[in-house]
Order: sequence, then structure tokens, then C-alpha cells
Amino acid sequence: MSEITADPVVTETAREEGWAWRLIKGGLLAIAAVAGLYMVWGLYLAGEPILAAIVFAAAAVSVMLFGWARFYTWRFVFPGVAAVALFILLPVLYTSAIGFTNFGSRNLLTFERVQDYHLAKQERAEGSERSFGLTTEGRLFFPASGERPALITPPIVEAADDKLVAAVFEGEPPETLPVKEVLQNRGLLQTLEVEAPDGATLTMSGLRDFASSESIYTLDEDGVLVGRDGHRLVPDHDTGFYQTKTGEAVSPGWRVGIGFDNFTQVLTSDGVRQPMLQIFVWTCVFAFLSMALTFTVGIVLAIILEWPHLAYKGVYRVLLILPYAVPAFISILVFRGLYNQNFGEINLILSSLFGIKPNWFTDPFLARLMLLIVNVWLGYPYMMLLGMGFLQSVPRDHYKAAALEGSGPIRTFMEITLPQILPPFVPLLISSFAFNFNNVVLILLLTRGLPDIPGTTIPAGSTDILGSFTFRIAFQDSGQDFGLAGAISTLIFIITGIIAYANFRAMQRLARKRSARP
Repeated sequence: MSEITADPVVTETAREEGWAWRLIKGGLLAIAAVAGLYMVWGLYLAGEPILAAIVFAAAAVSVMLFGWARFYTWRFVFPGVAAVALFILLPVLYTSAIGFTNFGSRNLLTFERVQDYHLAKQERAEGSERSFGLTTEGRLFFPASGERPALITPPIVEAADDKLVAAVFEGEPPETLPVKEVLQNRGLLQTLEVEAPDGATLTMSGLRDFASSESIYTLDEDGVLVGRDGHRLVPDHDTGFYQTKTGEAVSPGWRVGIGFDNFTQVLTSDGVRQPMLQIFVWTCVFAFLSMALTFTVGIVLAIILEWPHLAYKGVYRVLLILPYAVPAFISILVFRGLYNQNFGEINLILSSLFGIKPNWFTDPFLARLMLLIVNVWLGYPYMMLLGMGFLQSVPRDHYKAAALEGSGPIRTFMEITLPQILPPFVPLLISSFAFNFNNVVLILLLTRGLPDIPGTTIPAGSTDILGSFTFRIAFQDSGQDFGLAGAISTLIFIITGIIAYANFRAMQRLARKRSARP
């Protein structure tokens, strides 16, 4: 048998194409690496070293995976792992890290920016006021006052970086514009700085005068701010504030690590722990009842729509799916108007029929009941659509056999239908529970967490769930406390994970028991 030899021309062409592809690939990787380094350097200069390190790590791993053939299989896993790390792991870690700091409305800045803020404070120097006039040529004229000579500046239009250098003026005072026309240019005059011959910098301090300013604080060698009157502000890096001699904190403050103080406050402070426990119980009840009621209503409607003798099925299906087609936030706002205690249609109907006007938004029980009603309205179409699909998979022979045995509709559903449709529903029910456990949009749009729980030191409402409770602490309270909100968010993450896992295991056992029945 003769040997098969490769065509040397074809082999050489393939080798050339391989080298060409390697050069193109190497060039693209080099461009990607340079772009990544440029982003890293820009983030570092912008004062974001942690984000710069994350981008550098992602760029380095990308170049390594796509640059060496030995990592070929990892190229398919990397996008998913990167997405999980970027959109799940990183936000969780960042939120948890905030929980270990004093980050809040009084501690937003860095120490350097707080120090610059205090050093930039100025006050008017006593006796430095000088009246001024605006000449017809657009110059600032300062009349002589005591021993101070008259000054005049170049035209305002020639100001460089809003600065003018004044010179001594001798002779007859120039003609100046009326005060009314000066006030029309007040916005422009307030941006100007006038440098006097003696080195003082004059800025507009009133409607008719300029004055020089002096810094209130100076920085000594120990990093202490010393005021002009001798008082001192000492930086306290444990609390993140400058403190006076008496220990009073001076705002603004800066971010510092405080360890487990926020977590300790959540677990030990009565003003935080008691409302949080109440909100946690309501969150679990709300999530479970929302899941159970939407499932029940959805399955009942699905069974009715699957009844073979029902006429106009198509019309009923369209009408029942409408709540799912309308954006949820629109439906929630519509229900907010319907449940209005004074002008809402629901109270008007109840008042006409029964003579009652329930306090939907001020009574805790009624407010929670309203939330459940609205949430069931929003969630049942999804369960109904799924139920209609799962019911199609139940063999019709089982129903025929049950009918021959004289089984009623309830027994048929409990013994035949439910055991067969529940297993595929288990993950969907768990996801429904997890979604409603953090259904912040419904709470904020419908009740805003109200009515408030009395006797709390933080904003906490009877209809708040853990998510909206944390949102109010972080963004809606006048004393925004991002550190405390981060600590609560971390605890919510842990609790949600434990509950979801426990629910998953319990539902699995229930599904196995029902499917194992003869």
C-alpha cells in the first residue's frame, strides 16, 4: 500500500494562514490589554483603587484565557462566571463592606475632602469692606476711603478666569451706572475676584460693597485645624469627625471602619431590633400568603378554563390575562387611587352599600390586607398560565378511571391533578416566594411602608418588608444611614438564602410524597 503524502503547497498555505491568524489574534489581545490598562489607570486616578483592581483582574484573566490554548475550555465558562461575579457577588460584597463602616448622610466624604472643606472656609475680614461702582465702560471703581486710595479695574470683559487686577486711580471719579443697572449684573459681579495693590483679594460681599476674606482654619503639623480665635479641631479617626475641645463632633464627617457596630445595633438595640423582628415576621407572612394565594387562584381559574363545556373560553382567557399585560407599576398606582380613603371608588361603593369607609392606609391590618389583594391581582395570571400548561400534561385516562370509581371533583384534584402538577411548580413557587420576599416596588408605590410603627428610633412601617425597610433607612430618612442599611441587607441576604433553601427542601419532600402515593 502506497503512503499518502501531504501536498507541500497546501501545507505551506495552511502554515501561512496559521501565522497570519496568530498575528491578528496577538494584535487584538494587545489592543484589549492596552485598553484595559488605560481603564485601570483612569479609575486609579479618579480615586477608585478597588474598582481599578477589579478591572485589572478581569482584563488579566481575559487576556490569559484567550491568549493561551491550554485554557481553551475555560473560555466557555468565563462569561458566566464573570457575570455572576460582576452582577451578584460584587454587589453583595460591596453592600456587606458598607455594613462595616459609618457611611451615612453625615459621613459621605473622605478625610482629605473633609479637611479641604474646613480649610476652604472663609469669613469677611473686619474693616475690609469697600464700596464700589460700575463705570459706563464696564470697569469696577472703588472710591477712596480713609487712608485707602481709590482703585479701578480693567473692563470686566477682559477678566481672565474671573480675576481682575486693580490699580490705584488718581483724578476725578468716573461716571458710574445707577444701582438698578448694577443689580442687573449681580450674578456676574459675584463671580469676580479683584486683586488690590496691597495683595488683598476682594469679592462681592453685599449689594454695594466688596470685601476681602480670610481663612477660618489653618493646618498645623499634627493635622489639627487651628481657628483664628485659637480654638482647635482634632480629627478622630474612630468616629470619623473633627472634634472640639469639649468632644462635640463637627460635620461633615468622613467614612471609617467601625467593625461590627452596625450589626450589634441591629441585634441589640430595642429601637432597631423590635421593629425589625416585626417586619421580618410580616415579610415571611406576606411572601408565603402571596405565593399560596396566587397559586390557588391561578390553579382554580386554570381548571375552570380547561373545563370542556365552558363557552367563550377565548374571551375569558384574554380578560383574565389582562392584569399580566398591564405594567405592574401602573396597576399599583391605579389601585392606590381606588383605595383612597376619601375619594376612592372602593370606599364609595362600600359606603353606599354598607355604610362603611375602611381606613385602608392608616389601619395596619387593613393596609396589609390591601397589599395582599393587590399582589394577588398582579400575580395570579402568571400562575394561571403555568397551570393551564401543566394541566395539559395530565393523562386523560386518569380522569376517566377516577370517574368510573365515582370520585368527586375535589378528590380527583387532590389525588390526581395536584400530585402531577405540583413537582414542576416547586421551583416556580420558590421563585415566587423569593420575589415577594423582596417585592419592594409594591410596598413603595402602594403604601410607602405606612402606617409607621410607634416607638421606633428608625423609619419602620407596619407594611414594610425587609427590603423597603432597608430602602427607607438608606435613602428616605433625613438621617440616611448607609452603613446600618448595609448591615441589614447582609442579614437579609443570609436569611433569604436560608429560607429559600428550606422551602426548596420542604417542597421537594412534599412533591415526592404526593407522587409516591398510589
